[in-house]
Amino acid sequence: MMDPRVTQALAAWDMAGADVTLAARRENTVYRVMADGSELALRLHRPGYRSDAQLRSELQWMAYLVENGFAVPRPRPARDGALVHTLDGVQVDMLSWLPGRPLGHGDQIDHPDPITLCENLGAQMARLHDLTDAWQPPEGFDRPDWGAEALLGDAPLWGRFWDHPHLTGDQRALLKAARDAARADLDALDPAPDVGLIHADLLAENMLIDGPEITFIDFDDAAFGYRDFELATFLLRYVDRPDFLALCAALCAGYARRRRVDDGHLDLLLTIRALTYVGWIADRLGEPGTAERSARAIDRATRLSRRYLDRRSA
Repeated sequence: MMDPRVTQALAAWDMAGADVTLAARRENTVYRVMADGSELALRLHRPGYRSDAQLRSELQWMAYLVENGFAVPRPRPARDGALVHTLDGVQVDMLSWLPGRPLGHGDQIDHPDPITLCENLGAQMARLHDLTDAWQPPEGFDRPDWGAEALLGDAPLWGRFWDHPHLTGDQRALLKAARDAARADLDALDPAPDVGLIHADLLAENMLIDGPEITFIDFDDAAFGYRDFELATFLLRYVDRPDFLALCAALCAGYARRRRVDDGHLDLLLTIRALTYVGWIADRLGEPGTAERSARAIDRATRLSRRYLDRRSA
């Protein structure tokens, strides 16, 4: 049965009677809408995850990028000009539907030449950051801050990962030790890391390949954070691949075409990124399919934490 809020949203966007199919049910529920020859993405957002101001800000950033030739979904205002509507307690918005296929799934990269792809991807990330640094966000712009305190403080943005209920005593102690060491190393980084607005969720599923073009979608986690964290987010899934070092080198080389990147920071940020997922999944343990994902997150975080601490003490 179709969610009644879909019908309400179609009316608000003057698309009553449009063809609608379910496209994804993840953090948000996304429907593919066919209306007047256009393909659009209708998003129903997870209740309580974002404020209206944060959602408007996400869409404002995306609109700016589109206007400056960067391929991301174009926000489509509703009939009354609003970018976001709330229907029966759920925020909804509408975006253009971009062509292409996901870059990959899990630790697989769906491309005949992953090394070249990673180099091009790094350059695309750098262009995203270049364009963003040239932008003056409008008054009221609001996205989360994902700095050191939000990553490793007493109340991290994605939850207290060391309190995950499935951790053993030894695992909890290990993650706490990694947290303390990582916070000290993050605060001591020299030169100071490049900080600014980042996508913050550039997983393979959130990047589409359409011929030679790579497009970024799903800006739902956009935040102010470390630019190298953007690279670490993409690389994390591939740490166990035999070609990981080559993928990492290619991504950094592509990024360095336009911007400074310190691959020495990446080991630290990969560990921190792995820790964040343990906190994220802890709040979703009652949802379908999360048990296996939780186990993977804990396994990866403990392995990277142990490796990081061993290298740090060597």
